[in-house]
Formats: sequence, C-alpha cells, structure tokens
Amino acid sequence: MITEIAEIAVKAGTDQQFEAAVAMAAPLFERARGCRSMRLERGIEQPDTYLLIVEWETLENHEVDFRQSADFQEWRHLVGDFFASPPKVIHTRKALTGF
Repeated sequence: MITEIAEIAVKAGTDQQFEAAVAMAAPLFERARGCRSMRLERGIEQPDTYLLIVEWETLENHEVDFRQSADFQEWRHLVGDFFASPPKVIHTRKALTGF
C-alpha cells in the first residue's frame, strides 16, 4: 500500500469553503481504482495548511488511474481555486509500525 500526502496551503479566509469542497469531492476518491481511504487534516500551528492523506493500493492507482481520469479534473475544479500555491505531494510506504 502507498500513502499519498498532499500538503495544501489555502487562501486565508477560505477554510470553510475548502473543507466543504473536499467533502463534496470525497465520492471521487471513494470510486477511484485502488483508493482505500482518504482524510483531510488541518494544521494547528498553521491553520491555513491542510494535509490530504490518501491510501492507494499502488502508486500507479494514484499517478496513472486517478490523475489521468475525469474525476481528477473534477477534484481540481472543486478545490483548485482555494489553493494559495500548488500542493506539495509525496508518496510513502510504511517502514515501521510502533504503538
């Protein structure tokens, strides 16, 4: 399994609208090939910064299947206007499980 972590800085004062748009977009992820889960977390020290965390079965499910789909275009249409800058995206694989 692969975890996508997207750091998203939103324009000041648009937090509620952004969160509502992500909620509207959740079905796009639910039906995406290989998507196991998604969640949105909000920064405490930097409340205009969010982490979108999506678990994919494979990297290709995100980079090819989702990113080249009409649903990805719809995702960007729903949330893109709230971005203060382009999201920073990394992919991780579990290295160690602790507590």
